[in-house]
Amino acid sequence: MPGTNLTREEAQRRAGLLRVDSYEIDLDLSGAQEGGTYSSVTTVRFDSAEAGAESFIDLVAPTVHEVVLNGTALDPAEVFKDSRIALPNLEAGPNELKVVADCAYTNTGEGLHRFVDPVDQQAYLYTQFEVPDARRVFASFEQPDLKATFRFTVKAPEGWTVVSNSPTPEPVDHVWRFEPTPRISTYVTALIVGPYHSVHSSWEKDGRSVPLGIYCRPSLAEHLDSDALFEVTRQGFDWFEEKFDYAYPFAKYDQLFVPEFNAGAMENAGAVTIRDQYVFRSKVTDAAYETRAETILHELAHMWFGDLVTMEWWNDLWLNESFATYTSVACQAHAPGSRWPHAWTTFANSMKTWAYRQDQLPSTHPIMAEIRDLDDVLVNFDGITYAKGASVLKQLVAYVGMDAFFQGVQAYFKRHAYGNTRLSDLLGALEETSGRDLKTWSKQWLETAGINILRPEAGTDSSGTITSFSVRQEAPALPPGAKGEPTLRPHRIAIGLYDLKDGRLVRTERVELDVDGELTEVPALVGKERPAVILLNDDDLSYAKVRLDADSLATVTQHLGDFEESLPRALCWASAWDMTRDGELAARDYLDLVLSGVHKESDIGVVQSLQRQVKLALDLYAAPSWRETGLAKWSGAALEQLRAARPGSDHQLAWARAFAATARTNAQLDLLSGLLDGSGTIEGLAVDTELRWAFLQRLAATGRADDDAISAELERDRTSAGERHAATARAARPTAEAKAEAWASVVESDKLPNALQEAVIGGFLQADQRKLLAPYAAKYFDAVKGVWDSRSHEMAQQVAVGLYPTLQVSQATLDATDAWLASAEPSAALRRLVTESRAGVERALKAQAADAAAADQP
Repeated sequence: MPGTNLTREEAQRRAGLLRVDSYEIDLDLSGAQEGGTYSSVTTVRFDSAEAGAESFIDLVAPTVHEVVLNGTALDPAEVFKDSRIALPNLEAGPNELKVVADCAYTNTGEGLHRFVDPVDQQAYLYTQFEVPDARRVFASFEQPDLKATFRFTVKAPEGWTVVSNSPTPEPVDHVWRFEPTPRISTYVTALIVGPYHSVHSSWEKDGRSVPLGIYCRPSLAEHLDSDALFEVTRQGFDWFEEKFDYAYPFAKYDQLFVPEFNAGAMENAGAVTIRDQYVFRSKVTDAAYETRAETILHELAHMWFGDLVTMEWWNDLWLNESFATYTSVACQAHAPGSRWPHAWTTFANSMKTWAYRQDQLPSTHPIMAEIRDLDDVLVNFDGITYAKGASVLKQLVAYVGMDAFFQGVQAYFKRHAYGNTRLSDLLGALEETSGRDLKTWSKQWLETAGINILRPEAGTDSSGTITSFSVRQEAPALPPGAKGEPTLRPHRIAIGLYDLKDGRLVRTERVELDVDGELTEVPALVGKERPAVILLNDDDLSYAKVRLDADSLATVTQHLGDFEESLPRALCWASAWDMTRDGELAARDYLDLVLSGVHKESDIGVVQSLQRQVKLALDLYAAPSWRETGLAKWSGAALEQLRAARPGSDHQLAWARAFAATARTNAQLDLLSGLLDGSGTIEGLAVDTELRWAFLQRLAATGRADDDAISAELERDRTSAGERHAATARAARPTAEAKAEAWASVVESDKLPNALQEAVIGGFLQADQRKLLAPYAAKYFDAVKGVWDSRSHEMAQQVAVGLYPTLQVSQATLDATDAWLASAEPSAALRRLVTESRAGVERALKAQAADAAAADQP
């Protein structure tokens, strides 16, 4: 809608004019069990720098009943348009505004989300306000630099719980009156309301006590491992308070596991919301616990970096998210007693891979992106904002030193507490503590797009002694359509020398240095005996694609699984995957490489990533004529690994899921059926609720399980998770009727809640069903703009990305996309998402050609 898309210039003008003091927000949620709308009364007090000035406040509401400015009633029909209420003729100094409106519950995960649990038929509410959705619940100046205090008063049904940023008071006549918050931004305020189950504890230090709470729906309470969650939380409190040298800034810390959450979690001040899939109903691998812990620590880090000190505008969103990501992984890797001291391996294997992928899309952008308006920021929660930014922060820490880095952070928090900042404020503090000039570093790393490639160049004599060694840096051309120029950057890297000892690749030497320009000589390696493997960017200090020289590649191809440590293995696995995506390594050769070493891989997170990447390579990057051969080879190997894995181990569970994702022969599908009905068993494999659904979804996708079987399984698991799994299974069935039904429920109707829409999309796209799905490519281009223009951002983005014809890898798909981009006049945000999806098809075409060429080689 016009007017909903706040621009940076508008925000700057409003921030220059206004200083917001306080909000009093009164919500009547007593009818939440029935849904519909609720009463929202907002009183906001603010100062204006000019008499007679005009401004506006933001609100998304079906009805506005009253607007009273400084005691004068304004006509809502005149001042309320396009999510804005005009504020004319402001007084110099203090102003008071009262807005009475009816606001709407949502089922999209934006604003005040309402969910009814099928187990107890009770409603559960929570807010999600980032980026611009506090305005869906109360009238607000919706930008991060207009901070204020917030006092919430909430009426709710008897027996319910109400949680907000301030400690929960005792209700009087079903009304909760909260104390005002400290000065915070609108997007980190929160309300979580419903008959939630809770567990309470505290974090103690030096006579201080911070109350801790963990919440979930009662239907998940039996699965809530609160002791483990509190343990990770306390480790985070200990580590962050030491590193930040600033006391936790809020009165309590609640973590609330909520249903149908669009993201992983959200850093509401003192009231963090987390997707409730992190309350594990069934056995998961340690990688899932590690990921959950990183999420918990990420949000806790935001209490300081993001909530206490907040970006002035969304162009520094990257810094907000990157800092939280870097420090959460650093906490896992270095905090005393952490279960995950190998966290940098996981980071290299998952976060960096995400960053490299994002940075090679046409939409690649500098880390410090130009955010012109809200539409820009809504599609910028991407691999550059989170993963590349965190990778570059890790590089910055290596560049200035960890002690100097955290000393600068400490000064930054003390200087800017409860305020708003720009990147320059942090870099200035780091320059003071490190003595380094960071302006050039910032320009080259934060203000340019794209990725560098580092290659070793080694000369040796007849005895195997290194006679010369240098690191060559390349700056590949940016993808077509990307803005900017290729840039060579300064890199702080380590070079590791590895030799085979008793069948293991062991690091024998490490050299750390600065790489700058096109060629950097490394005299420290001259005169040394040539090792089996020379690994650039060992310890993963920098952000760059790394290639191996021919001798190292030959060794790694035979011995990748034999590295003694997990991180160099992960770096080599990542390099191999990157080469596959770039068409430098054929998909069939990548499969062989994984099969040669995955059985030796001890890190379960790496194993699961390899499983996903192999399946993706076979589905998208393998030559179509060989694809089925490769899939058969992979499904057979997955079954072998499943049978060989230690009973009851994480590896056994991971291979059970990998096998379920690719089982294809009658015998393999018979095994899945037998495991599902109990007529077959594998020692130690507990076929629990989630694994049952994984098996059933594959059987449904291959035509071996019909709607009756899906309904029967849903009867066993009459939960919201069961409903999502059943929706996925139904959409996965290989019939024209099933596809038409799924398509209609998502594209032609807007009634599905966010989680069910996502589940249907996930089932609809099946790699084995390309022919069945082919007609939907044209239907996608006919429908996507209408969906985008008529739905909320989250719901529209699910459709725009999830239903793009990714599986139709052909020039025809590229041509159809180009024709649509030329004629449809999509918004900038939609254009970006479709262009990114197109790039995936283009990459797949090139990789398929490389794989086909490999078949012709002797």
